[in-house]
Amino acid sequence: MLRALILDVDGTLAETEEAHRTAFNHAFAELALPWRWDQPLYRDLLGVAGGKERLRAFLEREEPGRATDALVAALHRRKTAHYTTAVARGDVPFRPGVAPLITQALVAGITLAIATTTSRVNVEALFAGNGDSPPLAAFAAVMTAEDAPAKKPDPQVYHRALDALALPPAACLAIEDSVNGLSAALAAGIPTLVTESAYTAGDDFTGALAVLTDLSSTGLDAIRRLHAGGDR
Repeated sequence: MLRALILDVDGTLAETEEAHRTAFNHAFAELALPWRWDQPLYRDLLGVAGGKERLRAFLEREEPGRATDALVAALHRRKTAHYTTAVARGDVPFRPGVAPLITQALVAGITLAIATTTSRVNVEALFAGNGDSPPLAAFAAVMTAEDAPAKKPDPQVYHRALDALALPPAACLAIEDSVNGLSAALAAGIPTLVTESAYTAGDDFTGALAVLTDLSSTGLDAIRRLHAGGDR
């Protein structure tokens, strides 16, 4: 029986990646660095989970040896400031169907959790910018980069969520938008539903219970059937 929904954040709760990309470019400009990430490049970089890790991978590829801890930290700090400002003022709404599903789950007594590789401040800013939606306090567990430093596809963040919920993997369902996220959830033994995002549409999501455009036409009853295997 389905007892908990565990949701990813970036690309799943909201189309945050474009806001992240723009924030990275602001950070580059502030430090008078020549780089600008366009959408095709950023989609490629999203193969590396985690903002700091993404920056380091890019710097090591573009200018080997320049990816110092100090530069990565400075860029990421400036990028986070731009990103949290944008989402906190409401520039990044939840994706279609997300808020209704959260409400349905709460009414039905389904436990909610978050498992993300982004930082806690980013999660808090996203919920602050969606003030009419269910609050972050509605989630029984919020596992972020601070709780699980090993990034997806490593399953660490999902193991931490399961520990916090004190539930077996089979009693939960993860909702993800990326191959890395799907791999992490499956490695933790959690059945997973994928909602493709702007940067992951068309990727290979083998192993997912289903792959949807968004959650606008999928309510809690349909998700329960997926979890039980009725739609497989």
